Amino acid sequence: MKLKPNFTWKIWILIIAILLSLISVFGIPPVALQKGVLVTSVEPNSAAFEAGFKEKMIITAVDGQSVKDANEFSELISNKFRQTGNESIAVIFNTNLAEIVYFSNKLPEITFSDNLPSNLKFGLDLIGGSRALVQAEDKKLSSEEMRDLVDTTQNRLNEFGLTDLKVRQVSDLEGNQFMLVEIAGATPQDLESLISQQGKFEAKIGDEIVFIGGKRDIASVCRGDSTCARIDSPRQSGGGYVARFSFGITLSADAAKRHAEITEKLDVNSSNPQYLEKPLDLYLDDNLVDTLLISEGLKGRVTTQISVSGSGAGATAEEAFDDAEEKMHKLQTLLITGSLPFKLEIVKLDTISPALGGEFLRVIIIALLTAIGVVALVVFARYKKMKSSLALLLTSLSEVVIILGISVVIKWNLDLPSIAGILIVVGTGIDQQIIILDESRRGAFLSLKQRMKRAFTIIVGAYFTSVVAMLPLLWAGAGLLKGFAFTTIIGITTGVLITRPAFADMIRRIEE
Repeated sequence: MKLKPNFTWKIWILIIAILLSLISVFGIPPVALQKGVLVTSVEPNSAAFEAGFKEKMIITAVDGQSVKDANEFSELISNKFRQTGNESIAVIFNTNLAEIVYFSNKLPEITFSDNLPSNLKFGLDLIGGSRALVQAEDKKLSSEEMRDLVDTTQNRLNEFGLTDLKVRQVSDLEGNQFMLVEIAGATPQDLESLISQQGKFEAKIGDEIVFIGGKRDIASVCRGDSTCARIDSPRQSGGGYVARFSFGITLSADAAKRHAEITEKLDVNSSNPQYLEKPLDLYLDDNLVDTLLISEGLKGRVTTQISVSGSGAGATAEEAFDDAEEKMHKLQTLLITGSLPFKLEIVKLDTISPALGGEFLRVIIIALLTAIGVVALVVFARYKKMKSSLALLLTSLSEVVIILGISVVIKWNLDLPSIAGILIVVGTGIDQQIIILDESRRGAFLSLKQRMKRAFTIIVGAYFTSVVAMLPLLWAGAGLLKGFAFTTIIGITTGVLITRPAFADMIRRIEE
């Protein structure tokens, strides 16, 4: 008598897919077992960046003292730098990649969080944040113009040091072009202020433009270097305090030549001969933000080094310093990235709290497991076979695992529409598995193999119908339902190619 193998090649494919998905989701070794805090972002060109801090690095110890969570890490490094004043100290950070020696008088410019239990990426629906749907004001953009807008916005928000940022081009079924901006952890007010202003920076002498923000005229901007960017100690002014800031910029050759040609025409100031008769005025969104006197030694001279200054104000010295720091950072960012190519209007602005998003996820997981368990019990009550019920249960769970594994590989953010797509996949999967079960128990006019083929004819027909139905949803609602459609298509494709054939083989072995 010829013995049949325990597992067919279709079942082996399912097992391999499950194992690879688990490795993708949890990692080797499992990320949940790695103690420490996760670095979520590093300020570009900062002391921390120069020291070697990198995004997704896990900090395990500080000066030999192990850290378990973000709160403990924050308290530990705050205590180390609290009493330093202006004196720099050396701190050794142990990470999963390398040992970092950080020498400074202030906290490293990094953001961090508790180490994540998996490699899954969640959208702002589940971790909290704000989403804005944006379009150009009074102008219909072409696809190329929209790409330029998306690139410029992405660069600007990156320079602001924002984390968990997503900027992409979307369109609706009528062909209207939009820009979708999602920022985890940001309030609607923060998001609106970041993207509603065009951020046009101009430096003028009289009515003539010397240079503008962006790569065309600005070769480099000093940031994070105390030798060329500083904030003076706040001084009392009226009923509050004022803090001046200044930083150097390097002009392009064309901008420096333009500066020389304009200043060549100017006379020396009669009342103050150390300076020229006209100053360099700095405008942001057509509002004057500062006026800089031009030394008479720069008359007609090609110079690429310019110092930009401004001030911040507040009721206390600390508030004035913070305001100056924020304004300097914003001005540096606008000089680096340039103005947005179009004036924007926000069509739709949404927000969700992290607590509510976490509750959504918890309820969805409970509902998913409960639904699968109840269906398995119903199948057992109908067919009176424990093996068939377990096969259905394990196959449904394997579909969820494979979908999650694929989402990690393609770096897809799971949001509420995506989770809804997983639920739909599980529901349709159970329907199709019941079709296979019913076909396997029909009369003996057809062989079991023929009955399985008939079941798969129904399943494949339903698959193509579902895919066609999902395609319009990739663009419907300006792309806000893309997660639902994309996850559903991935799930049902996985089902037809991997889980359904494996389930059919399991049932065939059980019935035989």
